[in-house]
Amino acid sequence: MIGDDDAKKQFYNPQADVEYLSRVIYDWLLKNRRLQARKYLVGESYGGFRGPRITHYLQTQLGVAMNGVVLVSPYLNPTLDDNGDVSPLAWMLTLPSIAAAHLERQGQLSDSAMRQVIDYTRGDYAVALMKGRTDPQATEAMLQQVTRMTGLDPAYVRRSGGRLETQAYLREVFRDKGELGSRYDSNVTAFDPFPNDAEQRANDPLLDSIIAPTTTAMVDFVTRVVGWKIDAQYRALNYDVNKLWDWNDELRKGAVTQLRQSVAIDPKLRVLIAHGWNDLSCPFMGSVLTVDQMPAMGSDSKRVQVREYPGGHMFYNRADSQAAFRSDVKAMYQTR
Repeated sequence: MIGDDDAKKQFYNPQADVEYLSRVIYDWLLKNRRLQARKYLVGESYGGFRGPRITHYLQTQLGVAMNGVVLVSPYLNPTLDDNGDVSPLAWMLTLPSIAAAHLERQGQLSDSAMRQVIDYTRGDYAVALMKGRTDPQATEAMLQQVTRMTGLDPAYVRRSGGRLETQAYLREVFRDKGELGSRYDSNVTAFDPFPNDAEQRANDPLLDSIIAPTTTAMVDFVTRVVGWKIDAQYRALNYDVNKLWDWNDELRKGAVTQLRQSVAIDPKLRVLIAHGWNDLSCPFMGSVLTVDQMPAMGSDSKRVQVREYPGGHMFYNRADSQAAFRSDVKAMYQTR
């Protein structure tokens, strides 16, 4: 027997998490005689990290195959933003989402506009960052283009070298209004209670603002609508579990290896990766670059695809984005 603290330590880590959730899925399918049914797995945010790992574990350890996997704003490849001092990748992730937020504020956000942003990020922006001080003309052209794309103060863009760090940007973009942007949707703001401090002291505007309404709505739904009376406290965000979670090297590895392996094992498996353009917590460009580097593994290029929508981390709370997302998921479900 082990104590509660040791049990929690073993339980709160990426691999144990994947294994027990996989077993829950397997046991449910077995109990309800649904092993032969079509099966789809959806994971959001950290669930997007879980998704490929659970899919692969089910395939190889429990003998269960998914027909499709939907990853919503996934935490898929966390190491992409490492080594920003020597690699352009970290800055290639943030620029498109920052540009998307500016386009939205100008009423000019569209798929065609974002295709231009993505092309620039993959091309001249990456090249200018790689050249660095060896090509002053390319650097100057890049600084001017980044300023145009983001609407930021030219002096700020120049000081940053065109490398836009997320948290600094979220303070800078609304500084004249005394507001902070959210990393989950940079056009969602709240007043900065400490605007004169050198570092941000307030929590994320969106996270803080949704705790009360989501908790109230969920508790009301469970207790009044569903009729499940329970004394346990509902926590929209469980900070205690977050503190106890073992953020080990396994987490930093992401889930790209398992994504590739799962698709390679099952030639019928389809994966839809969905993102909001404004999301800086799990930027869409990370998934775009990740999928770009995957081998084709067959003639169907849409077997693994990235789809983007107006909005942030929870883009589906916008009616148009929700409808477009629903249509894309439905199309994947109907593909045999």
